[in-house]
Amino acid sequence: MFGFRKSPNPKVAKQNSVDPGFGSNPFDSDSESDAKKGLTPARRTSSEPVLPGINDFSDNDERGASSTNKHASRNNYKNDFRDSGGLENQSVQELENYAVYKAEDTTNTVNSCLKIAEDIRDDASKTLVTLHAQGEQITRTHNTAVSIDQDLSRGEKLLGSLGGMFSKTWKPKKTKAIQGPVITGDDPSKSRANHLEQREKLGIAPAPKGRSNPRQPSSEATTALQKVEVEKAKQDDGLDDLSNILGDLKGMAVDMGSELERQNKALDHLHDDVEELNSRVKGANQRGRRLLGK
Repeated sequence: MFGFRKSPNPKVAKQNSVDPGFGSNPFDSDSESDAKKGLTPARRTSSEPVLPGINDFSDNDERGASSTNKHASRNNYKNDFRDSGGLENQSVQELENYAVYKAEDTTNTVNSCLKIAEDIRDDASKTLVTLHAQGEQITRTHNTAVSIDQDLSRGEKLLGSLGGMFSKTWKPKKTKAIQGPVITGDDPSKSRANHLEQREKLGIAPAPKGRSNPRQPSSEATTALQKVEVEKAKQDDGLDDLSNILGDLKGMAVDMGSELERQNKALDHLHDDVEELNSRVKGANQRGRRLLGK
């Protein structure tokens, strides 16, 4: 009856006062609790993401907006402002930028044409060298036919002397003499191709006329009109180079035509000589079979 009253569970009391940062001691004064809160620093774990600043978003937005505006302007320039009211409804600044864009686009087109012409000239030079080598091969083949004619003539003499004293004298049938390759004067195409071939053998590329040195502007262009004038100067230089290349191509085309005409005549003469040799070889074979039959 007079027993001592048990106090509350001490474990529960300890759990309530373990972390002073999450719970407040009821016996502390208000000033002490406020001081403890002020002394507890805010901590950030390593896994907590770092949020970008406001300035980062604004810079990205500005860059995105500028690129979008530039892309839109390019589209308007390409379709000649059809989607924005036409040329008459544009500001002076837009028209100046449009003129600069068109001038640069024309310069790029001229440079592309010049690059194509240079590639064609390189191919034409290689074709001319190949034609020259083909003509030399025709000449060598015809010289071989002449050597065959000389050997065949000696064989025909031997065949004519065989057969005995009572046999008829055999003479080969010759309709025409073997002329051999037709010697022509030094063609410009041949000398030109020979020169190009010699350069190829030496490992030196053909030396066509190079591009003219672009004219340097006196000062850096700042206004739209100055930029357009600079582009016009580039276009004039490119057109001059293109004209020179077209002149070279014309000369090469004439040389190719002359070389092909010469080779056609050479092939006609070679064909006649080969036909004559075939006929004589057949006659010599028949003479040899008759002698073997006796």
